[in-house]
Amino acid sequence: MANFLFYFFALLALVSAALVVVSKNPVNAALGLLLSLVGVAGLFVLLNAALLAFVLLLVYAGAVVALFLFIIMLLDTRPEQSKPLPRMTLIAATLGGALLVVGVLSLNQRAALSAGGAAVTGPTLKHYAEQLFTTYLLPVQLVGFLLLIAMLGVIVLSKKSDQAEETP
Repeated sequence: MANFLFYFFALLALVSAALVVVSKNPVNAALGLLLSLVGVAGLFVLLNAALLAFVLLLVYAGAVVALFLFIIMLLDTRPEQSKPLPRMTLIAATLGGALLVVGVLSLNQRAALSAGGAAVTGPTLKHYAEQLFTTYLLPVQLVGFLLLIAMLGVIVLSKKSDQAEETP
């Protein structure tokens, strides 16, 4: 049963992440991101990291995706007609995909070599809290500040477009 759940959540995360990349409608892309985060949270639960799954769903799926949807709705974006991709973009995408495959294969090989190691115990909530409030305090605060600036920027951009429509 555990293997089936792993394959299900992994497939859900991969397919919905691909939907985020190829979707032309920004609302569909945001909902694909939400599904991808749910798949990753399911993988965390299978790894007995329920706290990470909960935080991922609460913070990213609950707050960040909702913020993305508000931004999309405030900017009132319309899907544009597709343009052919430049040759350099196709070369970079192919190179990136090849590097991803090489990285996954090397990670798989490395995991196979170290499979005979000792049992690993998972981190505790105390360990997460200690790391969050000591080592990673500044990055967390900076990310929160950047999200606040992005939200204010969206509000300013949407207000300017409203004023431009009213002036004629």
